[in-house]
Amino acid sequence: MVKIINPNARRFFENNAAIYRVVFILIILSVAVAAKGQTLPVGTPFFDDYYRREQLLGRLDSTVSFAIKPLSNQVIRRQNIYNPDSSLQNDRSIFHTANKKGFVQLLPINWQHQITTAYPYGWNDGAMIPSKGYQTMFSAGVYAEYKFLSVQFRPEFVFAQNAAYQGFNGNSEEGWYNYYFNFANRIDYPERFGNGGYTKFFPGQSSVRLNFHPISVGVSTENLWWGPGMRNSLLMSNTAPGFLHATINTTRPIRTPIGSFEGQIVGGRLNSSGYTPRPFKGIPTEYDHYYINKPDDWRYFSGLVLSYQPKWLPGLSFGLTRSFIVYSKDMGNKLGDYIPLFQSGSKANYVGPDGENRQDEGAQDQYVSFFGRLVLPAAKFEVYGEYGRNDHPWNQRDLTVMPNHSRAYIIGMRKLVPLNNVHQDLLQVNFEITQLEMPKTASQRESTPFYVHYQVLDGYTHQGQVLGAGIGPGSNLQSINVSWLRGLKQVGVQLERYVHNNDLYYYVVSRDLRRNWVDYSLAFHGEWDYKQFLFYGKTQFMKAYNYQYQIKDNPVDYWGFKGVDKFNFQLQLGMMYRF
Repeated sequence: MVKIINPNARRFFENNAAIYRVVFILIILSVAVAAKGQTLPVGTPFFDDYYRREQLLGRLDSTVSFAIKPLSNQVIRRQNIYNPDSSLQNDRSIFHTANKKGFVQLLPINWQHQITTAYPYGWNDGAMIPSKGYQTMFSAGVYAEYKFLSVQFRPEFVFAQNAAYQGFNGNSEEGWYNYYFNFANRIDYPERFGNGGYTKFFPGQSSVRLNFHPISVGVSTENLWWGPGMRNSLLMSNTAPGFLHATINTTRPIRTPIGSFEGQIVGGRLNSSGYTPRPFKGIPTEYDHYYINKPDDWRYFSGLVLSYQPKWLPGLSFGLTRSFIVYSKDMGNKLGDYIPLFQSGSKANYVGPDGENRQDEGAQDQYVSFFGRLVLPAAKFEVYGEYGRNDHPWNQRDLTVMPNHSRAYIIGMRKLVPLNNVHQDLLQVNFEITQLEMPKTASQRESTPFYVHYQVLDGYTHQGQVLGAGIGPGSNLQSINVSWLRGLKQVGVQLERYVHNNDLYYYVVSRDLRRNWVDYSLAFHGEWDYKQFLFYGKTQFMKAYNYQYQIKDNPVDYWGFKGVDKFNFQLQLGMMYRF
């Protein structure tokens, strides 16, 4: 028997006991035969979208849904996943075992920089934070494999200037009260991460796995992405840093007589940011006393994603995602407490003898979504969508009559057009809509914005950033991108309309119809490869209308007001070096 004497070590093992239990359960569930287990981190410049385009061109397995990431090399099927065109040496190993069953490789060095002039903007950037001023992230690492064991160590370093900027203003005691009790007290979503510079190391895209392909089981801090969306995902994106989790997942589609299946089950730990919703300055008219401190407790996350492609409908895949979050103090010790993913989705099944719904006694924040994607390689076209809810229906009739209650959705498409030249250049057009704003049913039926919860007061977040769509609670986005493509190279333009948290607007300032906060943005972006180097950049110009829901005056002519409009500029530059 091993006795842990160091109190810090004891505390570490006790705090993460739930993760280890899930690992044990998942190992028991895993089976089969061994091979390579390297993954492509979510959001990797150039490659994250390159392989999806390859599928549209008919060069990659059409049974892959691209709804479960990170992608395994079992899907990509390249000896060097960072060199798809084989222009570099394929063997990047710096060490081989004598029997050739083990090796060590250096992972690419990635260094990105960002400057934002007026207010935070952007998402799907992992460990980086929403901030004004200069920000940089650096990552590098190694990958090692021996037989069925793989270890990836790719930590991330982030520094942000985190300069001050004008935040939310409730304008009145009633406005501040509604801000705190309908929003800020129900989610860990700080405007600013402290009052000065922000410096942090993260384990990043690291993992330890046992690979029994087509199944892999392990422990990881990698970012995940669930669903077919490209700009947003309802339940899991790379907007927040990766969180510690145990995982069992497919590494490639499992083919059966009725079609192909992919899936992942995870159990993990979510942490709070440790920051207040906004910097408190002790100003009486800002009513900071309405803020209620979040529980000093971590949250357990359990999630599931499944995708199915029917054998008789090639190119069509559909599936579901489901997730549960609960404070560790509210967890039980049964298997169903660690993997509650197969609970009924109907509230009627939880009615007690007194006629009351008992499901809320579990103090869980639950989400579910359904998605589909159709790929037509002959037309070089794809269309996809995701529909999600943060409140289960009472029964089947309730779902049929009011399917839009507590819903959010994503719809998108992409078309590649050959330009018929010797370089096989392509024109790419893609369009995506994300709608998180609560529907009209919220005025008649109790509901909360996506990612906000009345029992799990840190909400659907990790380290102060949402796990799902990076635009945030109550927000909507329309995005169109047109770009020229040649292999890994890309030059394009992006137009977006971003509606900031309309749910907060209706809670706080809805008596004034003129104050919706909407950003219009124009961006120019490019990616260019040269030998081992990959360079990428983006310049984005933003015009905020009614910034922070403000207007300058209240003239006699109701619509003759002057808005508090703000111009914002963001420059992103990055470089990757492939070994």
